[in-house]
Amino acid sequence: MRTILVIDDNHAVHVALDVLFSLADLRVLSAESPDEGLDLLDREVIDLVIQDMNFTADTTSGEEGIALFRTIRDRFPDLPIILLTAWTRLESAVALVKAGAADYLGKPWDDHKLMTAVTNLLELGEANRALAEHRAEERRRRRELERDYDLRGVIFDDPASERLISLACHVARANVPVLISGPNGAGKERIAEIIQANSSVRTGPFVTLNCGALPSELIEAELFGADAGAYTGANKSREGKFEAADGGTLLLDEIGNLPPAGQMKLLRVLETGRFQRLGSNRERQVDVRVIAATNADLPAMIRDGTFREDLYYRLNVIELRVPPLSERRGDILPLAEHFLEGKRQLGEAARSALLRHAWPGNVREMKNAIQRALLLGQSERIEPEQLGLPTAAPLPRPQGDDEVGRDAIEAAMRRAGGVLSQAAAELGLSRQALYRRLEKLGIPR
Repeated sequence: MRTILVIDDNHAVHVALDVLFSLADLRVLSAESPDEGLDLLDREVIDLVIQDMNFTADTTSGEEGIALFRTIRDRFPDLPIILLTAWTRLESAVALVKAGAADYLGKPWDDHKLMTAVTNLLELGEANRALAEHRAEERRRRRELERDYDLRGVIFDDPASERLISLACHVARANVPVLISGPNGAGKERIAEIIQANSSVRTGPFVTLNCGALPSELIEAELFGADAGAYTGANKSREGKFEAADGGTLLLDEIGNLPPAGQMKLLRVLETGRFQRLGSNRERQVDVRVIAATNADLPAMIRDGTFREDLYYRLNVIELRVPPLSERRGDILPLAEHFLEGKRQLGEAARSALLRHAWPGNVREMKNAIQRALLLGQSERIEPEQLGLPTAAPLPRPQGDDEVGRDAIEAAMRRAGGVLSQAAAELGLSRQALYRRLEKLGIPR
């Protein structure tokens, strides 16, 4: 049973509130002085406090109530407090609400309004406790990840990123090819580094080849090496990436750009561990963990006949999909703070701008935006205009706040830790629009 503590020097107030709250199956504890109230707070589990603002006869300044409120707030920062009085000045009430009071009602109160406020606050308290437990579980899982695996200093705070990194760590211990898919700039290479760092070949070399950065006629030589005279300009023998990665890991980025002949040879290496240099008849044996990465739609390329289906299934023993930054918005502010390196601080408007941006360039775009702000800004705090984010690329969302659904709002509230302004910015809503949606959907604030 949830418990409400009423601190008021008027016995009639206690009787009236006890009757009102008993109808809602709420337990009421009464205290007629601040000291008695604080003593009960130390001894009992209290879910909500309703306190008067004046306790001494003929006193209407509200100073006693202000002192009590501040003491409770210092000792129990998350405990909701409703202020109840007939005498305190409006400006004092506004100041206390800004300082964290949950609500302010005058005497005589409206039973319906008071019960509505109490019900909402108690539901919010339960939601906050559930959120706190959820966040504690997330922190526990993260500590276990950091304890058991080498995460290569990756920055993340979104549950989607945690799931991806956890899967990458588990996959690392299985000596099978891995396909990492996802858009450019999302962090595919960092996931490959985590796989290498936690694999059985962690002490071996980690070699990368961007298949999209070379002409197609040179990719095979880069992969498998070439003997002298194998092609024009090959004046001496050279080893390829497979030889360089022997005993370690080879990351083939933009694998969709590999030409057909290279695809066939790569398939053979994956099946046998053997290959030949260009211009050579001698077979070479290597032991290499292959990780492929792509931003291309490989199944569509298979249908078009530009990518081998048998190679796709050989590479795709396990696929790890790296979501775009727009799908792991809990990572946005931690990444921004990381790129700032403590040199400056993000202003509130800049934080909102970062959360509302669609990030088509993903983490790479984020890093560039922060570097730009560091170069252009002179003040201690970064403002939105210093980030250089195009106003034409806001986070896509449905038109009209009435179309933002419960799931989206609850997910944004979880990621924002219950901070309404941050959740509203992520959803692309004003704070007032988010309030309207919370009330319409019956979601506790």
